[in-house]
Amino acid sequence: MNYAIIAAGEGSRLVKEGIDQPKPLISLNGKPLIDRLIDIFLRNGAESVSIIVNEEMKPVQEYLQRKKLNVPLNLVIKSTPSSMHSFFEISRFLANGKFCLTTVDTIFREEEFSGFIQSVMADKAYDGMMAVTEFVDDEKPLYVAVDDKMEITGFTDTSDGSEKYISGGIYCLSGSALPVLNYCLEHGIERMRNYQRELIHRGLKLKAYPFGKILDVDHAADIVKAEQFLFSL
Repeated sequence: MNYAIIAAGEGSRLVKEGIDQPKPLISLNGKPLIDRLIDIFLRNGAESVSIIVNEEMKPVQEYLQRKKLNVPLNLVIKSTPSSMHSFFEISRFLANGKFCLTTVDTIFREEEFSGFIQSVMADKAYDGMMAVTEFVDDEKPLYVAVDDKMEITGFTDTSDGSEKYISGGIYCLSGSALPVLNYCLEHGIERMRNYQRELIHRGLKLKAYPFGKILDVDHAADIVKAEQFLFSL
């Protein structure tokens, strides 16, 4: 399994709230966010780890350039207008087989993640699996519609009450998803949620995998929430 981390955001909301450290280097219970993900990936069969950071994040660039792994570490330094564009920039490292993509601030239980990865690797029926959760702590959640087999039938920005899940921001996909990414860039389709909609529109089969809880670190208060969540494991 190849893994990828989008760490190219500016973390502007954290900066406004007095957090002057780049988001990837923010520590949760003594471990930087970027290291937490890398270590989890290595424990879950990583064949490579690809990371994109923006051009202004010099401390993060230097930190990762010094890092040594026992698998290839592909570092892309480029400022992009959105996470979907960041995904495109690292997609060249993800063309062979299945891959798992997430953002640097995604917080989850490792045992749930390991079960997710095992299901992805064992699956032969779907073009991808996506983490979902019933826990909503997001300013703009993406709701995920599923059928009785947990196959994803659509993504919506609002809920009519029938959607049980929201996107957890962890995407495991196969190479068949990459031509759709290229199509989106070529046709001016922006944002990851619109890319996900395009996957469904173009007939790819996606399955939802439920996690009990997934958090994002967008605000200073989220650091405390995330530490408490991880400390309780």
